[in-house]
Parts: sequence; structure tokens; C-alpha cells
Amino acid sequence: MNSTIWLSYDLGVSGDYEGIYSWLENHGAKECGSNVAFLKNYEFDGDLLEFLKTDVCEAVTLNRRSRIYVIFNDDGRTRGQYLVGKRKSPPWTGFGDELEQELDGN
Repeated sequence: MNSTIWLSYDLGVSGDYEGIYSWLENHGAKECGSNVAFLKNYEFDGDLLEFLKTDVCEAVTLNRRSRIYVIFNDDGRTRGQYLVGKRKSPPWTGFGDELEQELDGN
């Protein structure tokens, strides 16, 4: 089967970028900004997420700081899920107007 996917990857300072870059090039990925790639016709057998995780993990050396997030279509719905790692606090925390209002007591 084929699927269109977007991959966001954060491998940390000493991550295996050579491995992920090789994997992305071998799959014909398109660059979409810092650490984001688009794969138009990713070929897989069975469950997309299980196949993708195995495929990536065989090509890229990952560590406990590695994070890979995939965005894909599932029965007409756009979904996103971490293949590796988990969500962390965003760098924009504290920059929004809501925090200022809370501090002012409004």
C-alpha cells in the first residue's frame, strides 16, 4: 500500500542525522523546513505506523532523546503520532497573552 506522510524528527545534538538523511533520500522525501520531510508515496505492508517505525529504526541509530513524529491520513482523517519519543514543553511557553493576563489577575 501507499500513503502520504510528513515526518518531523529531532535527534538531539549528537543524533544520527546521517542515518535519517540517508533514509529520507532513499524514500524520495521532500524538505519542508527544519527537520520536517514530506513523503508522497511511502510504500508499506500491513499497519503503517508499525511498518514505518521498524523501517526507520533499522536505518537510524536512536537514543533516549530522539523524537520522530508522523502526520498521516487514516480513513480520511489527518492524524499525528509519535513513532519515537514523546511531547515535551514547547519553546514558546510563556510568550502568549494568556499568561500575562493570569499574572495581572485579569
